[in-house]
Amino acid sequence: MDPTTARFVSSATALPAAALAALYEAFMERWPRGGREGSRVARVSASEHSWIDHAVRSALLPRAVELEQIRASLHSDSKSACVIAARAVHKRMKLTEAQYRALLDPFTLAGVPVPDRDSLQGHGGTS
Repeated sequence: MDPTTARFVSSATALPAAALAALYEAFMERWPRGGREGSRVARVSASEHSWIDHAVRSALLPRAVELEQIRASLHSDSKSACVIAARAVHKRMKLTEAQYRALLDPFTLAGVPVPDRDSLQGHGGTS
């Protein structure tokens, strides 16, 4: 996984459980307004998906009980949101600004550092 996407995954999955719950709600509010479309555009190869999924799962699995105590299914919901957003970070140059913002603004609002869509630093998802 490229360093930019790895940093994003590390920061996103380290958020407190309550912040992940609020982030997921914001994520779902934006889903019909560019999020779904952006997710389709941010498709990655099988190997890229495997790297991203493994990184997110490895970070969130030890926190499953903590997350589920906040809200049932928060572990699964957080994993989904983080994987989709990480794919968007990885493939950010393929997304429109509106699609990128729809998927990443909830993370930005939660305090996660999000790279500019036009930034190619650290690979940046042009593949």
